[in-house]
Amino acid sequence: MSEHQTIEYKELWHDEYLEWICGYANAYGGTLYIGKNDDGEVVGLSDKDRKKLLEAIPNKITDTMGIVADVNLLYKGKLQYIEIIVEKYPSLISYHGKYFYRSGSTMRAITGKELDKAILKSQGRTWDGMPVPKLHVTDLKREAIELFKEKALRRHRLTGEEARIDDTILMENLHLVDEEGYLIRAAMLAFYKDPEKWVAGSYIKIGYFGDSDSDLKYQDEVHGALIEQIDKAVDLVYTKYLKALIYYDGIQRVEQFMFPQEAFREILLNAVVHKDYSACNPIQISVYEDKIYIWNDGEMPSELDSTEKLFEKHSSRPYNPKLANIFFKSGMIEAWGRGFDKIKEACSKYDGHLPEYNIGASGIMVLCKACDKYLELLSDKDDLRLGQIDQDNDQDVTKMIIAFCIQPHSAKEIMDYIKINDRSFFRRHYLNPMIKTGQLKRTIPDKPKSGNQKYYS
Repeated sequence: MSEHQTIEYKELWHDEYLEWICGYANAYGGTLYIGKNDDGEVVGLSDKDRKKLLEAIPNKITDTMGIVADVNLLYKGKLQYIEIIVEKYPSLISYHGKYFYRSGSTMRAITGKELDKAILKSQGRTWDGMPVPKLHVTDLKREAIELFKEKALRRHRLTGEEARIDDTILMENLHLVDEEGYLIRAAMLAFYKDPEKWVAGSYIKIGYFGDSDSDLKYQDEVHGALIEQIDKAVDLVYTKYLKALIYYDGIQRVEQFMFPQEAFREILLNAVVHKDYSACNPIQISVYEDKIYIWNDGEMPSELDSTEKLFEKHSSRPYNPKLANIFFKSGMIEAWGRGFDKIKEACSKYDGHLPEYNIGASGIMVLCKACDKYLELLSDKDDLRLGQIDQDNDQDVTKMIIAFCIQPHSAKEIMDYIKINDRSFFRRHYLNPMIKTGQLKRTIPDKPKSGNQKYYS
């Protein structure tokens, strides 16, 4: 058998292999053989080494790490070798104050943020479940709690009686108070007016880009309690950053966005719930003319490492389960991984593309491409703006006029927009017929016969 994640062969013993034993205990367990070469062939140990190691290895494991491993003497013909079986331990194990982890065929030290996560995991805790000293229920934002109750009542996640209870009891019922009576980080993030006081980067950053990634046209930031950030961010993106293009289905006027709002909302909620807040980076939304990127410094369960797997049936394991429970109780997210089903349904109704997920060590990047209808309208719009108007193509010109006249404009402004210079032709061929059919209406000028008549659709 060749070496793999839980099997390692060594011809001779060195004390540095205690790091490997520590790594096995912190990963999935494993077996270390002493007296075998890299191909797994038994090369044997001398009687002197065998006797010494059978006594020394168990003692060194116990003395340096406080764990017990099975150390067995095995034979192959006249050759002797040692088998060291290490079980996976529920708590994190250190060796001389350092922590090691077996990953694939390598052993590596665990440090920094990764070590903090590993310690919390070994204790059955999560980052968002840790207490925040000096934060009290009375410090939480009243409007944020009321918004939570309003949403929860609307979605029947709370009864009227449950919504009327004291805020302290509400926090306890939501499991947002630890055994010592402290509010936990999830409560602070969701309901405190300024979570950045404790966690830098707990906000959403939005930017609009032109022709390149360096061509930032304008930007905004959404701060405050997370329970309020979602609605504010979605509204801001769909009123300021995304422009609806107009087309007509018969006589019905239709607004077409590049990406369905319901799907965008679900993606943003996923970003909030799965974000690694200890990294102190904001969620970032980059808007372009024909696409949107949404990035967060978080991670998905290891088995959900591609777009295809995310949109298959899977269990729900949010990175921040306490925070996810708040959003679930509010009715803003679904349990059991239903969020991806909702994204798929919304994109299907919109005849749009599914978002593409790039999941890596640097975070989760989601690409939302514009739907085909939007790209078609965008292309038509660009053609008209470039003056490529065929005056015989009445239907396209009429659509352009209607879209332009969402806000009132004078006849001269309309003519300039659609690149027509012949005023008589414009009035006879477009303006008068569109007024007659009700596609355009006249404004009432401040002063009769003042010449400032404008038209709107």
